[in-house]
Amino acid sequence: MTTNRPLTESNASLGALLRQPYEQMSTWLYAELARRGHDDVRPAYSAVLRNLPAQGARVSELAQRAGMAKQSMGYLVEQMAGADLVEVVPDAQDRRANTVRLTERGNAVVQMALDLSRQYEAHFGDLLGERKMAQLRALLQELAAQLDTDAGRTGPGAGMAKD
Repeated sequence: MTTNRPLTESNASLGALLRQPYEQMSTWLYAELARRGHDDVRPAYSAVLRNLPAQGARVSELAQRAGMAKQSMGYLVEQMAGADLVEVVPDAQDRRANTVRLTERGNAVVQMALDLSRQYEAHFGDLLGERKMAQLRALLQELAAQLDTDAGRTGPGAGMAKD
């Protein structure tokens, strides 16, 4: 039987292996948020939510962290402000600039999303078993820590001296 799977999935690339569980969790999470009364929270908003520190950030900083154009990030922030998820306030250090920060509703949605994420992680644990899930989590945390210390590099061999 022929399958029509993308090459990355049929070759089990690491990106595909990481993406598949994330996409399934994300789809479930946003559907669950909608079911719980937050049907105006769109998956696209995650570009803001996963890059917004507790103290807030400028649109340009959010755009850089998300790897997207400042105008696109500005559009998302406008949409989210209209949904009372974020507010745009004068920057404390530079009154000419603005800072984006979560509203009370935005904080509640983020906390709900974190709780839902933990529930879905428990589902992964049911599928893999507790021991394997703990190993997976530990390996991903170790990789994330290594990537944090490797921040200036862009990939294998980057920054190495060349003859």
